[in-house]
Amino acid sequence: MKRLILLFVLMFVFSCAEYIDKPKNLVDKVKMAEILADLAINDQATFTYQNTNLEAGTRYVLKEHNVKPDDFVESFKYYVMKQQMKGIAEDAQEVLLKKDPKADKYVKDKLKSGTNLPNLER
Repeated sequence: MKRLILLFVLMFVFSCAEYIDKPKNLVDKVKMAEILADLAINDQATFTYQNTNLEAGTRYVLKEHNVKPDDFVESFKYYVMKQQMKGIAEDAQEVLLKKDPKADKYVKDKLKSGTNLPNLER
């Protein structure tokens, strides 16, 4: 009887190893970082120019990268559940700094002053 209970416990533990299944059309990490960088630029544009449409800009970014919105959302959820989003966000920051080298000085100044820094360690 004890062996039977142990068998069921082990089967339960190993069957729950994956919280989320890998999406059928998973966006790779490099492309995901590029999309996040472009979405950050889009977000700043809508903040700077109040008359712009954030949703239209988001659709444009996804269309430029040939990614369907559902695939992006499912991939985002997958990477969050797999705890890989922090690395992807850091890669997106590198992409942003390559697109705008002047931003590198701004980021370094912010890091030195310690103001308005996001807490990524949550």
